[in-house]
Amino acid sequence: MAVFWMVILMGIVGFLFCLTLNHFLPLLLLKNKKFGDVPRGSFGYLPLLGETLAFLNPHPSTNIGSFLQEKCSRYGKVFKSHLFFSPTIVSCDQELNYFILQNEDKLFECSYPKPIHGILGKLSMLCVVGDTHKRLRNVAINLVSTTKSKPEFLKHIEKTTLQVLDSWKDKKQIIFCQEARKFTFNVIVRQVLGLSPEQPEGAKILEDFLTFMRGLISLPLYIPGTPYANAVKARIRISSSVKQIIKERRRKEYVINSNDNICGNMNINSQEKEIDFLEILLGVDTLSEDEKVSFVLDALLGGYETTSILMAMVVHFVAKSPTALEQLKAEHHSIRSKKKKDEPLTWEDYKMMGFTQNVINEALRYGNVVKFLHRKALKDIKFKDAQNRNNFCSLWSGYLIPAGWKVLPILSTVHLDPSIHSSPLEFDPCRWERQDQTGKKFIPFGGGSRCCPGSELARVEVAFFLHHLVQNFRWSVEDDDQPIAYPYVEFKKGLVIKLDHLAL
Repeated sequence: MAVFWMVILMGIVGFLFCLTLNHFLPLLLLKNKKFGDVPRGSFGYLPLLGETLAFLNPHPSTNIGSFLQEKCSRYGKVFKSHLFFSPTIVSCDQELNYFILQNEDKLFECSYPKPIHGILGKLSMLCVVGDTHKRLRNVAINLVSTTKSKPEFLKHIEKTTLQVLDSWKDKKQIIFCQEARKFTFNVIVRQVLGLSPEQPEGAKILEDFLTFMRGLISLPLYIPGTPYANAVKARIRISSSVKQIIKERRRKEYVINSNDNICGNMNINSQEKEIDFLEILLGVDTLSEDEKVSFVLDALLGGYETTSILMAMVVHFVAKSPTALEQLKAEHHSIRSKKKKDEPLTWEDYKMMGFTQNVINEALRYGNVVKFLHRKALKDIKFKDAQNRNNFCSLWSGYLIPAGWKVLPILSTVHLDPSIHSSPLEFDPCRWERQDQTGKKFIPFGGGSRCCPGSELARVEVAFFLHHLVQNFRWSVEDDDQPIAYPYVEFKKGLVIKLDHLAL
């Protein structure tokens, strides 16, 4: 028995020693660096975790939170910390953020925590780097560019919008986040897989996808029964469902082609068939079968959660801005007045929604759907030479980002910086008409080679939804229900809105 407890004690001591070594070894190694010092900061007191819990402390997404506020006040816009099990450089600086995003695969690479890899899969576009990421991204860009203005896609968005709004006709109150997710899932599952949620395959994927989403934002503990473990299993089931759909598509394609060859009607079926993402993916030879399955999951994730949160933010902020609401209503009434009754919206109509784009931009800037990004330094990066001093302020002279360290560009601090945006803590869509807000000042979808390829699809969905919403309803929101960064953005109560139907 004494030997047993001695072994246990030695194990605990060894574990604590490893934690402590992991925590302080980066500082010891830095003493051998001869060409600069890392930015000032603190590693915190918790081995491995460091200051992660404080960094992730929930706060309104319309401000930067007490952790970043205190650190920037004490150390400046760039500081060191220990986050996500790694020594970290945190950047709240516009110039450095831009530099990081523009040097993907050269000086920095994407570096999400290992638990994220476990749940998204090793072939997810969020996780892969180098040539694999380039191949997947090129496919995504091509798919989006050929889809976004297609009449069939636009008609489906509008049809889904009208179905959701029609379901509100006898309601005085709804939980908007639920409605937004219903809308975005219906759109994306149709566009990616050609399914509707009413079909057995669509319903099964939706059920597993909801389990997947709950695990994605949970504590990453792979213990049977935990949300994280359930999400990993849900992803396996979704992958299996997608593979089965692919198998069935190929079987049908083989049968159709065989019949066409026999009957001599080769062109008829190809003209009548509705093309979705999966149909195009099946013809892409540069992707493996597993990469295609992973691509489908990425498309579902991007088209579901991010777009629905953006919709909720727009509805929330517009409810509190009567001026913006009236301008939106006037813009969409003008577009509708030029069309016949029940005539569908077109790409040309979308391009006329200038103020709507201002509202979407302002919701992205003010609400910060994405707070920060995960990167890692591939080599020692120093700022001593003349070129770097020209590109960065004098504060950077002599600073070092060590190889292997995590680097977190914080997007929200740039969007809410009073030295960059006037009155940044106000929702003001008109700011987009007064001054240039693009480039380094505004990067809600990331930047460089990892800028979100589906951002335009999200904008189209929100714009079409707003078109019908502002012409059919007035709404109000509860004052205490606001977007909270966890760091993912969510409304505590799901954004409860009270509806007032307009007589048309």
